[in-house]
Amino acid sequence: MKKLFAAVIAIAMLFSFAAMAETLKMGTECTFPPYEFYDESDEIVGIDAEIAALICEKLGYDLEIVDMAFDSLIPAVSSGKVDFVMAGLTVTPERASSVDFSASYAQGVQVVIVTEDSDITSIDDLTAEGANHKIGVQQGTTGDIYASSDIADAGYGSVEPFQAGTDAILALTTGKVDCVMIDNEPAKKFVAANEGLKILETPYTVEDYAIAFAKNSELTEKVNAALEELIADGSVQAVIDKYITAE
Repeated sequence: MKKLFAAVIAIAMLFSFAAMAETLKMGTECTFPPYEFYDESDEIVGIDAEIAALICEKLGYDLEIVDMAFDSLIPAVSSGKVDFVMAGLTVTPERASSVDFSASYAQGVQVVIVTEDSDITSIDDLTAEGANHKIGVQQGTTGDIYASSDIADAGYGSVEPFQAGTDAILALTTGKVDCVMIDNEPAKKFVAANEGLKILETPYTVEDYAIAFAKNSELTEKVNAALEELIADGSVQAVIDKYITAE
């Protein structure tokens, strides 16, 4: 009888601890394959989703992923609406003034997508004398930042911002913009899904992806420690290889 009572108490404590597990909210924008996207079951999957799940498992948290517009992510984490952001988010000085970043866990490459019959044949064509192209970007991304500062502000063309990368691609296929500047991995997905598009051979730039936290968040140190352990033991690279290298 005592053993049965002890077993009941142990089970009750187990459920009690499970109920006490905290949930961390991750902000992201789910039109960015293979980093975050909806699968056929309408579940959010991808590199960022899986790495976040590994971090939460290691730290004893549950994970909730919140899909929102990309340009809402920094304000959301800064105001506490989400606990952290993983969204193929590039570390930039401007963003670092608003949020704290983890160690980098992946590299991104900015590329330019054009139609196969485009007169834009290289990156240099975007800033050539007399250039006047419309550059499609996802609003708030580094593609938006680079295109605005390097091309629009320098008088070589204009920038057309869209809420999602898919919207920018649609604008390209319908002739509303001349090219799209975006990260390489989603670019490959978009080109594969849309006949008549190609990626220019030369990358525009290489970037570091990291997790963003509110300034001075108590989560930053422990999440970063867990991330670095997962990088060291190969878990992060295994997730990246699952979605990219093995394609």
